[in-house]
Parts: sequence; structure tokens; C-alpha cells
Amino acid sequence: MPIVLVLQGPTVTQQRYEDAVRRFTGGRDRMEQPADWPVGGLLVHLAGQGPQGFRIIDVWESEDSCRRFGEQLAPVLEEVGITDPPEIHPLQGFVSAATVPA
Repeated sequence: MPIVLVLQGPTVTQQRYEDAVRRFTGGRDRMEQPADWPVGGLLVHLAGQGPQGFRIIDVWESEDSCRRFGEQLAPVLEEVGITDPPEIHPLQGFVSAATVPA
């Protein structure tokens, strides 16, 4: 069953997100394709600033792939200063029409 991971809160900022991305990509500013993630199973990644702060949303193909990513993610989040815990939920619906240009 697909899993949604949501990361938001006071310590989740655009700067810290960008710092984490650089650690995962070897210095690049953006994660652009599923191969940029350290484990397989990513279906969708979204990140952006909203009225309630910066928010990151991932959709993973399974709980196992989400857990494997979490094992890689936790030390990176700690390094960049993100201490808010992620919310993890089973996915109830998924619709995709097209790739959104950057």
C-alpha cells in the first residue's frame, strides 16, 4: 500500500531543505528524478513554501520503501537541524495528470 510522508513544522525551512538536498545529491541544488533518492520506491516528491511554512510531501510505493528512506533521511535531517517528526499516512487516493515543469 502506498504511503504518504509529510514533513512540516518550525524547524522545516527552505534553507534546511536545500541543505539536505545538497547532501543527498552530492552538492546539486535540486532533486530532479527518482534516481536522486538514496533508495527506490519514490512515486512523488513535492516541496514548497505555504502560508503555514515550508512543507515536504513524498508518496512512497510501500511502507518498506518509506522506512528504508527514513533510515537514510534521519541522520541528514539531524545534520541540517530539522527536528520535527514526519507524519506518515496510508494513501487513500492518487491521481496524476502530467509532470509539472520546474
